[in-house]
Amino acid sequence: MIYSTVEINFKPIGIIHSPYKKSGEPPPQGALRPEVEGLIEVFPEYQEGLKDIEGFSHLIILYFFHLSRDYSLLAKPYMDDTPRGIFSIRSPHRPNPIGLSVVRLLGREKNVLRVSEIDILDGTPLLDIKPYVPRFDCRTEAKMGWLEGRVR
Repeated sequence: MIYSTVEINFKPIGIIHSPYKKSGEPPPQGALRPEVEGLIEVFPEYQEGLKDIEGFSHLIILYFFHLSRDYSLLAKPYMDDTPRGIFSIRSPHRPNPIGLSVVRLLGREKNVLRVSEIDILDGTPLLDIKPYVPRFDCRTEAKMGWLEGRVR
């Protein structure tokens, strides 16, 4: 096997605004607080990339956990007291602190998206936006590992 170390640099394409100002305030998943709204501000130089986004009800948001400073390969998840492997939980404290959330798109005004079901801290750097497509993104046969029986 060949292993290589590559430096990867991301440039944020925007900033996420939410009512959550401190770590620990956001719900573990936005679907648990569907009424909470936020704004996704896409920087003006990327605004053209929002063309046709209004036709989608939900979006996949990729972002940088900018307040995450360290990680452990084992951690206690939100719904359990047993330490689990970091790649089997959704902790922000990861080797590469990249977050992923699905939000409901409520509207767009120029370079700003109004969304609900947000679970992201205010001021979080936005890395990417992708449309949520149920045919591609929903797997009804998916197993939930250690979460089986804990999530409905």
